[in-house]
Order: sequence, then C-alpha cells, then structure tokens
Amino acid sequence: MTVLLDERKEIIKFSLKMVSSGLTTGSGGNLSIFNRSKGLIAITPSGIEYSDLTPKDIILLDLQGNICPVEDTDHNGLPPDAVSSAHCSGHAQTLTNEENPAVPDCFIGCHANLKPSSEWGFHLALYRHRADINAVVHTHSPYATTFACLNREIPPVHYLVAFAGKKVPVAPYATFGTSALADNILATINDYNAILLANHGLVAVGITLPDAFNTAEETEFVARVCFQAESLGRPVLLPDDEMDRVIDKFKHYGSGRK
Repeated sequence: MTVLLDERKEIIKFSLKMVSSGLTTGSGGNLSIFNRSKGLIAITPSGIEYSDLTPKDIILLDLQGNICPVEDTDHNGLPPDAVSSAHCSGHAQTLTNEENPAVPDCFIGCHANLKPSSEWGFHLALYRHRADINAVVHTHSPYATTFACLNREIPPVHYLVAFAGKKVPVAPYATFGTSALADNILATINDYNAILLANHGLVAVGITLPDAFNTAEETEFVARVCFQAESLGRPVLLPDDEMDRVIDKFKHYGSGRK
C-alpha cells in the first residue's frame, strides 16, 4: 500500500487541518493532489469524517476519471515508484453519471466500496485546464461562503487577497458534482488561485497542497476582514497598481507568505 503514499498522507494531514482551522465541518469540502509525473490524482473519499481517514482510504484516479488500485501488489510486482496511470489500464473503473457519480463495487485491492469525492469532476477539469495546478482545496469556510451566498466577489480590502489574485471572483451556481459546476469553475478561474462558488463555498488551487491550503486560509481571513469592515462603514479598497506590486512581491518573498 505505497503507491502515492506521501501524497495520501499529506491529504490526511491537511484534511484534519482544514477542520481544525474552521475551514469546513464534518466531511465537508475535499482535497486532491496531482502527481503529474505519474499521471495520478490522490483525492479524498466521499462522505467519510476526516478524523477516520487512513492512507488506504484516499482514492487514486487518472485524468480520465478511472479509479486505480492503491496497493503495490495490484501492479504485477512493479515497485510502487514505477506505477503510473498507464498501469490502471485493465484494472481501472471509469466513474459514470456526471449528475450523481456512481462507482461500481470495487475490484480486489482497490478501495473497498469507497467512492471519490462527489466533486472529483472539477478537480480533474482544473488539472487539465492549467499546468501550474497540482493541488486543489475546496472548503465551506464561513466568511468566504457568506460572500458566495451573496454572489459577491471578495474585493481587495486587504493586500493578502493577492494570494488569490487582485480579487476573489464568483463562479455562477450549479449543482454540486455536475459538469455544469466544473464548466463554471473553468470559465471563472482564469489565472486566479481562488474563486468562490455561488451559494456553495470556495475553491483554492496551488503548485503544492500547502500552497493551495494557505490560499484558502488567507482568503477566509480577507473575507472575514471585509465582512467586519463593512459592518462599521465602507472599506477603502486597494487600487489595481498596488495589487500588481503586491502580487509581484509575493513571487519573490519566500513561499509568498508575509
């Protein structure tokens, strides 16, 4: 059980951190990592409390939506570091029914009867859409989701919005787990690293999972500051040229955090 083991452990670590940081509750939200060299995606399963997760529960997919074995014994004796999406052929099961993805009973050595997150479709779509995205974090963080439920973007009220871009735009509403939602996300994200999903939540992306998670955290912080500032008056927004300077400085400031 060592195929993408590091990625699966990291997903559990940040799943727990997502709950402890107040970015979601229960089993809400989802996370994934794309190992581009292997063509494999590790993603959280559907409907399982994060505190109950073990590495074998993390689902492996290829970019075509095939479920792949996690056990190294399922790859004809190949060492785990030699396993890639090519070795899912003949073993993998293709996810079906975009409106309500249903996964057939798993074959021996796969994921028992676990299903990938119901939002697997937009994760795969994002990885196909932008080569700089290797991790996706989807949260139901309360302040960002408040703006999402108002169908309002988060403006540059604080320079840390630059983790996402010059602002945090809103993708139009679509039912969760549908291709319509994935299409709306792709039409909205452009070069942003975080967007709101109308009446739903937040999606953050990054080169690594820590990057995507940091963006989700900082976006929630800015959403809270904006909410609080608007309760007292009218916030003063940073101009575009200042946001350009901040975004450029983030590129050269360690991991981008300050």
